[in-house]
Amino acid sequence: MKTYPFLNLALSNAPYLDELQQAACGVIASGHYLKGEQTRLLEQEIARLCETEHCVAVSNGLDALRLILRAYKELGLLHDGDKVIVPANTYIATILAISDNNLQPCLCEPSELTMNLDSNRLEDLITPDVKAVMPVHLYGSPCWDKTLVDVAKKHNLLIIEDNAQAIGARSSCDGLWDTRATGGLGHAGALSFYPTKNLGALGDAGAVVTNDKSLADAVRAIANYGSDRRYHNIYKGLNCRIDEIQAAMLRVKLRHLNQENCHRAEIAAIYDRYIQNPLIKKPQIFHDERQVWHQYVIRTPEREALTEYLTRNGIGWDIHYATPPHMQPCYLRFAADELTVTASLSHEVISLPIAHPSDSDAMEIASIISKFKC
Repeated sequence: MKTYPFLNLALSNAPYLDELQQAACGVIASGHYLKGEQTRLLEQEIARLCETEHCVAVSNGLDALRLILRAYKELGLLHDGDKVIVPANTYIATILAISDNNLQPCLCEPSELTMNLDSNRLEDLITPDVKAVMPVHLYGSPCWDKTLVDVAKKHNLLIIEDNAQAIGARSSCDGLWDTRATGGLGHAGALSFYPTKNLGALGDAGAVVTNDKSLADAVRAIANYGSDRRYHNIYKGLNCRIDEIQAAMLRVKLRHLNQENCHRAEIAAIYDRYIQNPLIKKPQIFHDERQVWHQYVIRTPEREALTEYLTRNGIGWDIHYATPPHMQPCYLRFAADELTVTASLSHEVISLPIAHPSDSDAMEIASIISKFKC
């Protein structure tokens, strides 16, 4: 029986193997393994892609979010106990970054249509201690609209993008800085280069992007033991630096990012056209913006039966995410919240293969799914 893997990282990196090996050998031979030329060039290239003035490459996506919030506290724009509005159906890292900085997550229901934060619910969540909103571009689809911007401006909120899943995506409307590139839309953006991402390192890595020099300088210092120069520590800092070898790997793969994102868009279009099953709800394709399809997520009330059917037919799958953050043991103080849309999504979502299928594979997968019966 033919099989369709959900994700195989060796297969993902195989087309770039020679380039990756050459880049790795170059770093090894250079003798510079931290804070070197590869990091400097990667920061320039990521800033250019996100259309921001500044980029600080860091250790991972969670640290990118943590560092942004910590830097805003050091700059006096956030304080202990302040609230940050965040979608309730995000990956737990988004929430961890908030609570780790002694801030309070304020959970917002997602939209049924987009599965992103529902900006129409924002106004109802505003209280005097809400100081920021953290839109998450979930599954590679931009979470940005005029309502979000208007509410943020009205209440003087910081907008911090969790762009972990959407590098290269573009919004249908302008951001705060005359760009539509995700990451560059708000006051600051966090990126993850976890190996499974569209732009994935060969280990952990992340980045902070912003047009605010003061924020970028604070993030860079905090990430390097709090030092603005050698042996001079202006903050009680952390060690959240990127490795030179990961920066080199990412620079290789960044050259192929547009090709990767275009391939995923082609597979998503095939799924959208050929999956025809009343038990399946397909994700919305928004033709006025660029989605980069980190995941292609369908919904069904018959998830257990469908996943068993997919497995029997050799189709890989995953669930993003089966348990929302507020239902995790570490956050059970939120469990009493009425988050019915979030609960519904967590019981119904299934991610299909998006990275590897050829066009013909995608049509075969679509045909198999269309024949599913409960």
